[in-house]
Amino acid sequence: MTLNLKEMSMEEKLQAMEMLWDDLCQNIPESLSPQWHGDVLRKREERIKEGKDNFRDWNEAKARIKGSLT
Repeated sequence: MTLNLKEMSMEEKLQAMEMLWDDLCQNIPESLSPQWHGDVLRKREERIKEGKDNFRDWNEAKARIKGSLT
């Protein structure tokens, strides 16, 4: 299948992108994300449930990072 992008309207291009994205989302292979990603997420969820993780407001975190760079 080929698309003549130069002849497509912006709307047609966006529709084609949406169709591709929808198809990709429905057919994501398991191997796309490495096993260790799932392991890290599970460990983080456990720490949250156990109350072992603490979170900062995003603006506070950015200010803290900026402060450590100066």
